[in-house]
Amino acid sequence: MHYVTHGVPAVFFIDGPGGTGKTFLYNALLAEVRSRGLIALATASSGVAANNMPGGRTAHSRFKIPINLCNNSMCNLKKQSGVARLINSSKLIIWDEASMTKRQSIEAVDRTLQDITGIPLPFGGKTMVMGGDFRQVLPVVKRGTRAQIVDASLRMSPLWVLTRKMRLTTNMRAISDPWFSDFLLRVGDGTQPSTDGTYICIPADMTIPFTTKEESVKELINAIFPSLRTNVQPTECITSRAILTTRNETVDEINDHMIDLFQGDAKVYYSFDTTDDDKQNLYPTEFLNSLTISGLPPHKLRLKIGCPIILLRNIDPSNGLCNGTRLICKAFAPNVIDAEIAIGDHKGKRVFLPRIPMCLSEDDMLPFKLKRKQFPIRLSFSMTINKSQGQTIPYVGIYLPESVFSHGQLYVALSRGKSRENTKVLVHLDKKFTQPGVYTSNVVYREVLQP
Repeated sequence: MHYVTHGVPAVFFIDGPGGTGKTFLYNALLAEVRSRGLIALATASSGVAANNMPGGRTAHSRFKIPINLCNNSMCNLKKQSGVARLINSSKLIIWDEASMTKRQSIEAVDRTLQDITGIPLPFGGKTMVMGGDFRQVLPVVKRGTRAQIVDASLRMSPLWVLTRKMRLTTNMRAISDPWFSDFLLRVGDGTQPSTDGTYICIPADMTIPFTTKEESVKELINAIFPSLRTNVQPTECITSRAILTTRNETVDEINDHMIDLFQGDAKVYYSFDTTDDDKQNLYPTEFLNSLTISGLPPHKLRLKIGCPIILLRNIDPSNGLCNGTRLICKAFAPNVIDAEIAIGDHKGKRVFLPRIPMCLSEDDMLPFKLKRKQFPIRLSFSMTINKSQGQTIPYVGIYLPESVFSHGQLYVALSRGKSRENTKVLVHLDKKFTQPGVYTSNVVYREVLQP
């Protein structure tokens, strides 16, 4: 606050495990600065994290960060635009979950702010507060090696050297269970005792025994969503529960099974799939309909009244409709869905979701440009571990048909819950161990966690 009050340039990084109160600190800073009549901007790397702050927007939405980045990219902001004037007059900028953003994005914002303000200092001389947890998943680099993923991290940026580091250590969310907090920190730091390299033992009271795939998944669903067949679930009950897994294919399998169990009549929406550059009609519509691609909704979208969904696009960030916002279906029409926002600052607001055309990014490496016109949503009974980062889920199930494959995934999955009693883990055993217990791999890149 000293730097904000006196307009002194500074860059801070708030570091701390999940539940230590980072979001509470951001909200306190935002309230204090705004109460003085000053402008404070709240941004985050994901829509979920942005919804946890009043007036929060995703960084891509706020700064117009380009999708395809290189080492000298600039944001798509005009110096005379209203957004540029807003940024220029701001006294504080908060960027949550900065640890999961590619360093090229943060460097692009740095260059853009210097250009907007005309001040050749980091972030144009603004008081910048970034935050995150490097134990969690790092920036996603498609088909990237370990070296490429680490290189994309903020820790490898020259800006990291210029930041003042502040560490939060008191684990407020899990303070009632100190053992669980310590276990999570050991998993995140990679210091939990391991067997055969990276395999760690999951506590017995948190595991669901694996018998067959069908029976074990049913037992996991019953543990997280009890009485789903018989009771009409209130909104709070649905949004406080989720099953996390590693891949989108498994997410779709669980969601399809869950919507069958959910009460009510199903409403089915089919997408309209076309290609922009297939002049010879090499790819029939049936083939395009069969494609299930990360970041796009499914061709066949099956919904029921009261079921939970998650938004896949930034439709109206200022009103809470960000990528990652969770909603509850309330009514269906041919070309619009009536839904209620279930989390964040806009919780309880009724909104209408339109059917819109969506295209793949250029790095999806398909030989054609697919355009899918569909509602930008998916069911959210289950979601990927990466998608859940930034959320608190009181009742969380973790389904690992294969081991985690990236830094911090197991830590993120385990730390979404509030207690070990309400966290259940189902693991397909991919190898045998001489010691009793349930083991799964824990991937930690130690070089990112070096002080």
